[in-house]
Amino acid sequence: MLQITDNAISKVKQLLAAENKQGYGLRVAVQGGGCSGFQYGLTWEKEQKENDQLLEFQGLNVFVDAMSVHYLDGVRIDYVDGLQGSGFKIDNPSATGTCGCGHSFSM
Repeated sequence: MLQITDNAISKVKQLLAAENKQGYGLRVAVQGGGCSGFQYGLTWEKEQKENDQLLEFQGLNVFVDAMSVHYLDGVRIDYVDGLQGSGFKIDNPSATGTCGCGHSFSM
C-alpha cells in the first residue's frame, strides 16, 4: 500500500518534536479539489478514527481513512531538500494526470 521513505519519516518526527506533538502521528488523506480533481492532505492526528487504517513506519503512526486507502495504493511519500525548495513529494503511480502546481492529481 503506502510507502514512506526514511527521509520523510525523519522529517515528520522532527516536525512533531518541534511542535511539541508527543503522541501524534501523520494523517495522509485524499480529498476532492485542486486543479485536477483530487488533492493530498497531510495533517497531524492523535487518535485512530473508526474507519481508519493504522500503519506504522519506524515508530511513526500513519492514519489513512477508508476512502483514501483506494487512492493511495502504491503511493510513495518522500521528503526532498534541494535548490528548488524543500517539502514532501508524493509519487502516485495510479495518477493519470497532475496539475502544474504539483498539488493535485486525476485518476
